[in-house]
Amino acid sequence: MAEELSFPTGIGTSDPTTISLLGQDLAADLMGQVGFGELAYWLVAGRRPTRGEVRVFEAVLVALADHGFTPTAIAARLTYLSAPESLQGALAAGLLGGGSRFLGVTEDCGRFLADTLAQAGDVTDYDAVALDAVTRAKQERQLVPGLGHPVHKEQDPRTPVLIRIATEEGQYGPHLRLFEAIGRVHPQVLGRTLPLNGAGVCGAALADLGLPVEMLRGFALLARAAGLLGHLAEERRRPLGMDIYRTVDRNAVYEP
Repeated sequence: MAEELSFPTGIGTSDPTTISLLGQDLAADLMGQVGFGELAYWLVAGRRPTRGEVRVFEAVLVALADHGFTPTAIAARLTYLSAPESLQGALAAGLLGGGSRFLGVTEDCGRFLADTLAQAGDVTDYDAVALDAVTRAKQERQLVPGLGHPVHKEQDPRTPVLIRIATEEGQYGPHLRLFEAIGRVHPQVLGRTLPLNGAGVCGAALADLGLPVEMLRGFALLARAAGLLGHLAEERRRPLGMDIYRTVDRNAVYEP
């Protein structure tokens, strides 16, 4: 007798008349009742978020949606120039650029904070823990994720706003506390003052929401997908890809 196959999932399924998602009837219980941000949180966390958690989570998505002509946006536009029949390819090209310098900092910072807190145990003095973490990173010649920004040299405008929202909603937890402490103590170790950047504060906020740090980059990509779609829509209305390509090509210096 052949072995019966089984592929369990708690996400979703469908039959000829219904679609089920997260144990709910998609058409009757979710459509028009649940926002996309709430649903995205629910899909990953496996539980429905509170109203306060949704506000913080959606603030993170908005903060990460776009940051101008970043490499991810340029990659999407140039791919669309090269293959205008492949919107999905252009979108994917932009998302593939989410790494250690752009977007990936959200996960890197969340992981750094979570690892530091796990090693510290019960924390009563966040500044002391932060000082030790930054000192250790310097000794190991490692960057502290979430410190510094190529454009916002003094303050990233997203950082205080997200901290305020998290505080208002009762979601200001140990990761954000440690992140702010790093902002206070790092000058005495590094010899200069760097801003706490938006990608980093988003990672701290997501970690305080109880979301797994291994998934945080996915939320950054989810947010940036909306921004990239905006860039591609603008590329259709007002093309810039050809100008970008020609500018680089005409200024290339051939060195045989």
